[in-house]
Amino acid sequence: MPLFHHTIMSRSSFLMQQALESSSSDDDDELIIATAHIAHNQYKLLNAPRHGGSVPGRQEVHRNREAGHSRLHNDYFSDAPTYGPTVFRRRFRMSRSLFLRIVNVVEAHDGYFVQKRNAAGHLGLSSIQKITAAFRMIAYGVPADATDDYLRIGESTVIESLRRFVKAIVEVFGDEYLRQPNENDTARLLAIGEANGFPGMLGSIDCMHWKWKNCPAAWHGQYSGHVHEPTIILEAVASHDLWIWHAFFGLPGSHNDINVLQRSPVFARLAEGEAPQVNYTINGHNYTMGYYLADGIYPQWATLVKTVQSPRGNKQKLFAQAQEAARKDVERAFGVLQSRFAIVRGPARFWDKDTLWKIMTACVIMHNMIIEDERDDAEDFQYEAMGDTVRPSHAPTPELEEFIQIHHSIGNKQTHCQLQDDLVEHLWQRHGGM
Repeated sequence: MPLFHHTIMSRSSFLMQQALESSSSDDDDELIIATAHIAHNQYKLLNAPRHGGSVPGRQEVHRNREAGHSRLHNDYFSDAPTYGPTVFRRRFRMSRSLFLRIVNVVEAHDGYFVQKRNAAGHLGLSSIQKITAAFRMIAYGVPADATDDYLRIGESTVIESLRRFVKAIVEVFGDEYLRQPNENDTARLLAIGEANGFPGMLGSIDCMHWKWKNCPAAWHGQYSGHVHEPTIILEAVASHDLWIWHAFFGLPGSHNDINVLQRSPVFARLAEGEAPQVNYTINGHNYTMGYYLADGIYPQWATLVKTVQSPRGNKQKLFAQAQEAARKDVERAFGVLQSRFAIVRGPARFWDKDTLWKIMTACVIMHNMIIEDERDDAEDFQYEAMGDTVRPSHAPTPELEEFIQIHHSIGNKQTHCQLQDDLVEHLWQRHGGM
């Protein structure tokens, strides 16, 4: 038995013996509780994760962490940095003000990123060093020790920083930047759809596969699909400005878009009566549910609008061209997401799915933060003049029968076909019968 484990076992046995000798028949309950508490603490100490520390035969590296922090600060974060805003934006994928905002919030949320002194009084790694190292892994997809020569930070510390960083991003910014559309968001999305010739459109939906390099061998069959390699699927809904409004990640790559949709919560709020009410008219027909543009594999639902596979006549050709062009918004969002964060473009090298989920979710959140930071408000849509098309829903949760009825209306094929025909006529009239 290792000396560490032997010491803990001896100490716990001594404490338990002392408790037994000092007990009486009147305090048996307290003895049981104390004994259980000792056993629980012993289990936590024996199973707590521990870093390797000083190991005989391992080379000792004097990294000079203070010099690494000083170099990083002078290059990017001083009052007169070596590299200006353009270079910072290219290397950090965002403006310096947004990055510093993230650093400050993450440092306040998790004390791990606060700079501390060790027992010898030497300063440890700064929050900027740890977050920059983790962010370089996310932005460039590099190994954990690739920035050691510049940032002076070890491989195990970078991995721990990455895990804690993405967790903090999800916990702090998730509610705001991965929220469901509220009434103002819905009104803006409807304005964007109307400007593109699709009244009632809330965005476009599609799926993306992320290759899982370190997928356990026993799971290869479950996670391998048409890509013929283990992958994990991300389902997303994106608007024209590339904001990702819905991100459902984690299903095995053996699923297709229909399987993912059946398990996705994308229409959960609508079925539960909590989504903002949407009312619009196309070609003389009234509709009360918004819709998403989708490709041909998706089912014929009232909340999905697909292209015409074999268009006949100029009307259908115009509709197919417009639908396929607008549907590319979600594919453009996937491309920008992978371009900004190379970690989700290359193969995933972590072993556990929980870490992969946090990495993907954090990348989507930071993607939306960058879009908000760089959005030109002067070119924003003025949706106040569109009329009363969106109202917040304050109705109570529907009963089971009403819930089932809403589900049936979402998957109504007849409404899907009628909506498609009305959009064909609407686009034809909008372009003056070209």
